[in-house]
Amino acid sequence: MNLITRKRALATLTLAGASALVLAGCGAAPDAGETDAAVDFTACAVSDEGSWNDKSFNEAAYDGLLKAEDELGVKIEDAESNSTEDFDPNLQLMVDAGCDVTFAVGFNLVDPVNAAALANPDFNFVTIDGFLTGDATNLKPITYAMEQSSYLAGYAAASYSTTKVVGTYGGLDIPAVTAFMQGFYQGAKAYETETGTAVTVLGMDDTGKATSFTDPALNFGDTEGAKAISAGFLAAGADVIFPVAGGLFASTAEAITESGSTTAVFLGVDKNIAVTSPEFADLVLTSVEKRMTQAVFDVIKQTSESGFDATPYVGTLENDGTALSDSDKLSAELVAKLAELKDAIIAGDIEITVG
Repeated sequence: MNLITRKRALATLTLAGASALVLAGCGAAPDAGETDAAVDFTACAVSDEGSWNDKSFNEAAYDGLLKAEDELGVKIEDAESNSTEDFDPNLQLMVDAGCDVTFAVGFNLVDPVNAAALANPDFNFVTIDGFLTGDATNLKPITYAMEQSSYLAGYAAASYSTTKVVGTYGGLDIPAVTAFMQGFYQGAKAYETETGTAVTVLGMDDTGKATSFTDPALNFGDTEGAKAISAGFLAAGADVIFPVAGGLFASTAEAITESGSTTAVFLGVDKNIAVTSPEFADLVLTSVEKRMTQAVFDVIKQTSESGFDATPYVGTLENDGTALSDSDKLSAELVAKLAELKDAIIAGDIEITVG
């Protein structure tokens, strides 16, 4: 079990009870005058399986801690999880460290963080993409209506596609993943209905149910499976692919490159992949952003300044908690249409079903 800590200009905080400490990266100290003196507040996070440097889900959440460290002067600590067996002990490490708020990143930590909150009523927890399973009053859910921005992505993909065949696959068959896929499907089919041009969505059945996933045993780590699915989509005529699988978008990019296609593209998730992974920028149509960085920062700011509030946060198109990334691959006409659709979703004129 490794507790990941960040180098500081003066010293690193040693956590009681941790058996092994690993330095992972160097967070730059704030410039003089950029923040007030460090406050007596420690914000912490436990990752889902995989690295904080996954260029996607985990990294987006961790960036919120770094932002709070730089701008608010709080101390931060974190623990990376290499497997599901790490969740409980990593959460306990955060309790042992005296964290003022601990973020459990990902749907897979729902049960562990609910148990930790009940067992430690004097500590505050946040579940990202999770929910309450009991009556803990010290656990705040952060969730996102990702079907909203994914609907826009589906419409954009169908409009952009020259073959009118698009595809989507997920890293796990869980609601936090399938919401993206279902929104994407419905957006693509809305284009079909509006234009009368048939659109095939691979990875979904005729009822809009997601059917294509990588190996669940590898939990967003099935690079070969992601590549094989992507290659299969390309062989079936898809020229736009939407991988909802964390960092596995790199496998989709590899499949596109190896296919020899000069027109196929993919959509990123969670972060603006064209910016965070510029080596793939030429292949990125746009990204469906889950703006966890700002949500994590906002919770830390509120808790450090005004106390903990367990009221759930839901990121939507309306509050800018989710959105499509800017992209020069989207025509001005399409961008204007997407803006109309966004307004209609916010107004409740477009119903997107998930579940």
